Amino acid sequence: MKRRNFLSLAGGFAGYSVLVKADGIGAEPPSHDAIASQFDRIAPTEPARDRFAGEPHMTLVDLDCDVFVAGGGMAGVCAAIAAARHGAKVVLVQDRSRLGGNASSEVKMHIVGANCHGGRPGWREGGLIEEFRLDDAVNNPHRSFELWDLLLYDKVKREPNITLLLDTTLFAAEMKDGLVLEHSEDVGVARTASSGAPVSSRLKAPLVSPSPAQAQSRLPAGAPAITSGGTPFIQRVLARCDKTEHLYRIVARQFLDCTGDCRLALEAGAEMRQGREAKSEFGESLAYATADSHTQGSSILFTARDYGRPIPFKPPVWARKVTKEMLKFRGVSSWEYGYWWIEWGGQLNSIRDNERIRFELLSIVLGVWDYIKNSGDQPDSANWGMDWIGFIPGKRESRRLVGDYVLTQADLEGQRGEPKDAVAIGGWPMDDHPPSGFDAWTERPFRSVPLPEVYSIPLRCLYSRNVGNLWMAGRNISASHAAFSSTRVMATCSAIGQAAGTAAALCVRHGLKPRGLFENKDQLRELQQALLRDDQTLKGWRNEDRLDLARLAKVTASTAHDISRPEFVVDGFVRDLGGQWTHRWGAKFDEGEPWLDLAWEKPQRIGQVQITFDTGFHRELTLSASDATNRQIIRGPQPETVRDYTLSYRPAADGDWRELVRVRGNHQRLVRHSFAPVDAQVLRLQIQATNGDAIARVYELRVYA
Repeated sequence: MKRRNFLSLAGGFAGYSVLVKADGIGAEPPSHDAIASQFDRIAPTEPARDRFAGEPHMTLVDLDCDVFVAGGGMAGVCAAIAAARHGAKVVLVQDRSRLGGNASSEVKMHIVGANCHGGRPGWREGGLIEEFRLDDAVNNPHRSFELWDLLLYDKVKREPNITLLLDTTLFAAEMKDGLVLEHSEDVGVARTASSGAPVSSRLKAPLVSPSPAQAQSRLPAGAPAITSGGTPFIQRVLARCDKTEHLYRIVARQFLDCTGDCRLALEAGAEMRQGREAKSEFGESLAYATADSHTQGSSILFTARDYGRPIPFKPPVWARKVTKEMLKFRGVSSWEYGYWWIEWGGQLNSIRDNERIRFELLSIVLGVWDYIKNSGDQPDSANWGMDWIGFIPGKRESRRLVGDYVLTQADLEGQRGEPKDAVAIGGWPMDDHPPSGFDAWTERPFRSVPLPEVYSIPLRCLYSRNVGNLWMAGRNISASHAAFSSTRVMATCSAIGQAAGTAAALCVRHGLKPRGLFENKDQLRELQQALLRDDQTLKGWRNEDRLDLARLAKVTASTAHDISRPEFVVDGFVRDLGGQWTHRWGAKFDEGEPWLDLAWEKPQRIGQVQITFDTGFHRELTLSASDATNRQIIRGPQPETVRDYTLSYRPAADGDWRELVRVRGNHQRLVRHSFAPVDAQVLRLQIQATNGDAIARVYELRVYA
């Protein structure tokens, strides 16, 4: 890579983040031809002759990876990208044609999280979800959910370590007492944990394990081999894509269930729970007197717009008849973006009864719109017409896995202190809904209990306690119903996904089981520091990376705004709350271009610089069809963010400045630059412009060899 690396980040899809991957930051994204060549792997020109019994027209394809991710919602996307950027080969399977789950254009639910619609300033999630939000705000100012779909697809396809299988459904798991890379002579008679039926009976050819030599060759150099034991492990999964007539047989070492419904866990025989616990089980005041199987319901949203002329509406005969009395606790004051409280089905089985739930939700949506248009109570709706209606119920709750730790109300309220294995944060209120949703129209549609502050989510909630290599991320983590009512929101699920994907990649690198990662304190610390380096938000944790050379430098600056100090950029923290200036440096442009220097006693060999800028964490940032929500959002570069800057160095304290990197048009919070290693005694960050604010702001500067 050339020493002087000019990066233009302004405009268009080519302008997405310079955060590419953790082991090669700044690398060029793959070309069209490089991405196109990946399809030879999932649809080989010379398909194998093996066929599934009873499926003579489906082509069998064998795939091998380090990490398998089931489910392409926000948790699955973040898990897959995090694992891939940390060097793992990933297969991501999604049963829809679009990524994003409830955030996609098929459902159109906006992403919320710990900052509670801006009600908890400063606690917007960092990491991957912040990267995505910032790119979307800049490249999608007109709020198209289809472009959000495209952004997620682009993010995944840019990762050469990810093989993406859309429209593909997981349907079986092959189990054994050991990890996938271990050879077994009896693998041909492996049984699925859920059904007990031999998986191999579905094949004309027997299932074949890798040989011991092949298995050992897949382990990283120096990594310990994982031996068999009494705990069952997933060895291989089966998935099918009827659109392309392929059946996939996928070998992996670590497996992530991000399906929401725990479909992979079901096939693996993992321990799960469903419904609402009794107060007596965890001592939760928000729990119920007796346990039941009820869940929160699903919702179908719609969008509408003003056409400038009268738009009539006639509902189908099966639409509900909605009355004013039914809307006593459910307001209809705006019509551009439907209503989350059109909810139903928690009294049924949200998986088995999905078709019934879809029908009832559509009947309620159409009944509510009929009331708005035709009751006479909303005359201002005359020119409004519905222009989109969802057909996929946005599911809130179904099954949850059981991990080594079950998160409960006490954890969210801070009664148990901070966990030593914190890997993500949450902060949404404990927000429970009546199972029958709209049918419970005589009561309020939610019970929201605010939390005193954000809370930490332990690693132990993200892996199965009885399946040895199974992780979970999203709304299916190990939590009670009361705790789940907070952790279920998508920004929290995204952060959980990033944590689980990073952890799975680390397990692959070190040859660890998930539980072993928790038990090995050095590796657990490595995970937490890796998450912090990737801007994952961990409450109270600071950068203590021993490889970060910036921590050894003396920091000076041209000037400092208010009570900010140059040395704050190496104090290990990357957020301020309540408008404080305790963890960031700021400088005005009054006396020219602000600069910040790191100086060492003797020259250091450096090859990578990482900067964390300010992107306005005190504001809400999401994609929403709601005009009211968007009044609080800047759909474009965040004004506080540094736009134009230069990195230069001096080989000696009194030497000439030599330019390393020049950037124009940045809008990202976390940026990383790799370059041919140089010997530097002084490194300078010089700022030419922000995206509108009068003060340049920097939270953190890191330097690596």
